[in-house]
Amino acid sequence: MKRILLTATLLLVALTTFAAGRAKYVFYFIGDGMGVNQVNGTETYMAALEGRIGTTSLLFTTFPQTALITTYSGTNGVTDSAAAGTALATGKKTKNHALGMLADGQTVIYSVAQWAKDAGAAVGVTTSVSVDHATPAAFYAHVPERSSYYAVGKDLIRADYDFYAGSDFMEPTSKNAPAEGSLYEQCSKAGYIIARGYADYQKKFKKGQKMLLLQTEAASQRERKSIPYALDRKADDLTLAQITEAAIQSLTAQKKDGFFLMVEGGKIDWACHSNDAANVFHEVQDMDQAIQVAYKFYEQHPDETLIVVTADHETGGIVLGRGPYELHTDLLQYQRMSVENYSAHLAELSKKKGNALTWEMVKADLEENWGFWKHISLNDNQQQRLQAAFNALKKNSDKGEKSLYASLNSLATTARDIINEAALIGWVSGGHSNGYVPLFAIGAGSEIFNGKYDNTEIPQRIAKVAGWQQR
Repeated sequence: MKRILLTATLLLVALTTFAAGRAKYVFYFIGDGMGVNQVNGTETYMAALEGRIGTTSLLFTTFPQTALITTYSGTNGVTDSAAAGTALATGKKTKNHALGMLADGQTVIYSVAQWAKDAGAAVGVTTSVSVDHATPAAFYAHVPERSSYYAVGKDLIRADYDFYAGSDFMEPTSKNAPAEGSLYEQCSKAGYIIARGYADYQKKFKKGQKMLLLQTEAASQRERKSIPYALDRKADDLTLAQITEAAIQSLTAQKKDGFFLMVEGGKIDWACHSNDAANVFHEVQDMDQAIQVAYKFYEQHPDETLIVVTADHETGGIVLGRGPYELHTDLLQYQRMSVENYSAHLAELSKKKGNALTWEMVKADLEENWGFWKHISLNDNQQQRLQAAFNALKKNSDKGEKSLYASLNSLATTARDIINEAALIGWVSGGHSNGYVPLFAIGAGSEIFNGKYDNTEIPQRIAKVAGWQQR
């Protein structure tokens, strides 16, 4: 009886949704690695900067519809980004590392992006990391192993969506198929205009043309795997907000039956893998700025636009509090760069100064870039750890630390650990967890996104309110 009543209620909600108009324009934001505490921590940090205990809302957390989402994969209690991305894209579970395929590694499954294209909508897939990384690739690729980057790039072209954006391709050429030419050449032959940076996009944009927006070649020479962290950003670096603006402009210019746009805040996860709390909170804020761009579009088309914000999994097991019943997240404001960038900065400083590098020099550098001594008091143990790490760096005996996306020297990781200790933030691991992730939604049909359910249901619900046929 209860099941019958529940079915009737869901049917009534669905009928009410369609009576109010379908979601013609769909934004699907995915914060990679963004669990509940990544969001709560960011809002706690924002309030602390205002000098108070509590939270200051991000835009997306003010959306009226909310849910808790489970994230396990088809084969593992803890998912990787490929299986999670596939679930969020296709509505089906698969094994870790697989993209757009079932766990058998053979059966192809299609994403909500493809359903949208089949229905006549324009389609965009974008990210702050490489365009062939796991989450974006889950919306167009069909490979049993996510690291098959060249094959993923071929699938990007084969999917023939209207707009792609990210830092670059991870493997733009294949040693096994040199005659095929680079993926850039293949994209051009397939009709894509390739823009390098936002300024170049603005020059090259033409209505009705398929676009591939990448960061500048100079930026890719420095780091092709992703655009820079918000904390490390320079004035001319490509941003997720710019990517979102370009995508909206390009997709609406296609003059198709609405659009579907996926935007991934991919480096939230990377910062979590490095247990870099200040960096995590800046990345969540940065994705919120991209969501603000979408929200402006929503305000112009409130009856036809749906915005869904969620995550693929939680990363790091971040804990807000580590013993004392207090937090000092305001201290994170004194961290001036990501731990990855600081590690590179120290390596360059050590190379430049050589044997002339002294503890006093490094101490002054730590004060400038982390606020130690000047804004953050250190106990004897913390200072001794920093000095020991400095000695290892100078003697070239530093073994350092490796996260999934970075190699870090001990002085940088010790500084990171100490600022986490001062802020009273803890981390369980450098990997993923099975924690719930949040979902927030607003706009046409958003009422059906409330509750607690599995990640596979999200694309199915999007398709329902958009009127797209699943396949």
